[in-house]
Amino acid sequence: MKKLVFSLILLCSFSAFSQQNTGKVESFILNSEALKNSGGENPNPQVSVYLPPDYGKTDKRYPVIYYLHGFTGTDKISPAMKELLDDAINRQKIGPFIFVIPNQNTLFQGSFYSNSDLIGNWSDFTAKELVSYIDQHYRTIAQRESRGLAGHSMGGYGAIKNGLLFPDVFSVIYGMSPGLMTFIKEFGPNSNSFRELDKIRTVEELRKTYYPKVLVAVGRAWSPNANKPPFFCDMPFTYEGDTLNVHNDILQKWHQNMPVEMLDDYAENARKLKALKLDWGRNDAPRFPAQNMMFSQKLENLGINHYAEEYIGDHNNKIWAKDGRVLNALLPFFNDFLIF
Repeated sequence: MKKLVFSLILLCSFSAFSQQNTGKVESFILNSEALKNSGGENPNPQVSVYLPPDYGKTDKRYPVIYYLHGFTGTDKISPAMKELLDDAINRQKIGPFIFVIPNQNTLFQGSFYSNSDLIGNWSDFTAKELVSYIDQHYRTIAQRESRGLAGHSMGGYGAIKNGLLFPDVFSVIYGMSPGLMTFIKEFGPNSNSFRELDKIRTVEELRKTYYPKVLVAVGRAWSPNANKPPFFCDMPFTYEGDTLNVHNDILQKWHQNMPVEMLDDYAENARKLKALKLDWGRNDAPRFPAQNMMFSQKLENLGINHYAEEYIGDHNNKIWAKDGRVLNALLPFFNDFLIF
């Protein structure tokens, strides 16, 4: 009987502990000066914040991981994502931390975390306005050594690019399957993507595509042209029949935003980072292993310390899964390098 009562007490205690040991998700609208624009984009995006289980019980301050979503994504932190963040803390894969996701889903489904004369300064919003707001309204450790920047796909690109641009704001960077690191494979000049885009004349047609829509989203971010409806951007490559035309002035603008090429000018900024990691799935679309190997090789050639890892997986199946990268690689990486 005593043994049974003791077991029941332990079970009740464990149950109560489990219920208490969960974080909280809240969202707010951030009215942005940086995002005021002439391109019809919403300048007041929603931001979602995960607060750790003990946030409301102490006066502690916490490191912050800013997470950038992929193309077509939003700021939403789903119940499954929240459960995984709780699990990471409960299993001590990472100490208690604040997790922030800004919505950067634009009219064409992605800002590419870049400054643009047309759609707004999304890079400045991410690294300046958003960070300032979070530091003012939450109990953060307001120093670069306690700020990490991460993301997946378009967000992985955004994490690496803005890590190169703002090493004074973020000290630890993790890009999962970063995209648009350079021109290659599906986004190379001889791919079907640019050919397909050349045949599209209306926004309605464009919305039914994938690769051409990505190119337009990128063009509106990197090479906007307010005098060129209906997409209001220029492309570095166009076709006349089967003849490829290269527009070098536009190509230069795109290279200035692609991390493989950016390293020529931002190597010293990369060296200022405390830690930098990227990974990619072996069975992802062809461009991801190729472009990220190129970026890692260029970092190595420049003598820039970093971590790079290929794992067995595709673009999505090993990200927010229980056996995926966020829980088992990304969060432990930040635990190792951020100051708590």
